Amino acid sequence: MLRQRTLKSLIRATGVGLHTGRKVAMTLRPAQPDTGIVFRRVDLAVPADIPARVDLVGETRLCSCLVQGGVKVYTVEHLMSALAGLGIDNVHVDLDGPEVPIMDGSAAPFALLLQQAGIAPQAAPKRFLRVTRRVEVRDGEKSARLEPHDGFRLSFSIAYDHPVIEKSATALTLDFAETSYLKEVARARTYGFMHDVEELRESGLALGGGLDNAVVLDEYRVLNAEGLRFADEFIRHKLLDAVGDLYLLGKPLLAAFSAHKSGHALNNRLLRVLQNDPGATEVVTFERAEEAPVGVARLVSQLA
Repeated sequence: MLRQRTLKSLIRATGVGLHTGRKVAMTLRPAQPDTGIVFRRVDLAVPADIPARVDLVGETRLCSCLVQGGVKVYTVEHLMSALAGLGIDNVHVDLDGPEVPIMDGSAAPFALLLQQAGIAPQAAPKRFLRVTRRVEVRDGEKSARLEPHDGFRLSFSIAYDHPVIEKSATALTLDFAETSYLKEVARARTYGFMHDVEELRESGLALGGGLDNAVVLDEYRVLNAEGLRFADEFIRHKLLDAVGDLYLLGKPLLAAFSAHKSGHALNNRLLRVLQNDPGATEVVTFERAEEAPVGVARLVSQLA
């Protein structure tokens, strides 16, 4: 039986929130089967739990922000991406502030923390959400869709009027039957443009952003002294974000995701449409690794 997974032990980290600019301490703790990923604001007079769910995404400008009862947790997507990439189903995430720390702007530090804590199988079947028919949303020239696929494949394309991005690959497809999340996705950093910084900070966003946690571009070049981690780091980070946003469904997907110029808002809209169509998905489990799609079986063997 392919089993659900949690952490072997708790692990802690501190950092700064990308948008709030506030220092935050984070503790990742093991959770019981069928708990899912649950964020807890421990800085409040009465600690508040917010499950990582599609319907609780209340703000989507430059991040996926969970909102419940007036309590918010900003920028969950990079941690969610690492949890999905490492096949972890159940975790408590304690925060003493309103935002997940940005770390270096990628999912790699979270993946390292999860590996250091250790991954433990649990006595419950791992439940996958299989997409059974195509679902699509559009917003002008932006689009996002999910369709049936025996595994997990992502395709993304972007378009920016910027010389550095135009010279890089602006379209990419990764099939996790053939691709390592840790090698090909996790290290890609978030990115932004100097000309947007003032406007964002006036809006209360990007207050903690800088060259140590984002790829920053002026009108002509990348400002980070070390340059890019991948020649196409921009499109890889969009895939990283999509993995995290999709994991807000609460189960690993068996589907093909395709998008053009999509972001957190359109990703979330797609998932809400999917959830509201009862015939578009089915929950499946696998008694043996050999019965699972290739990418799923390989992930299990790598992390067992």
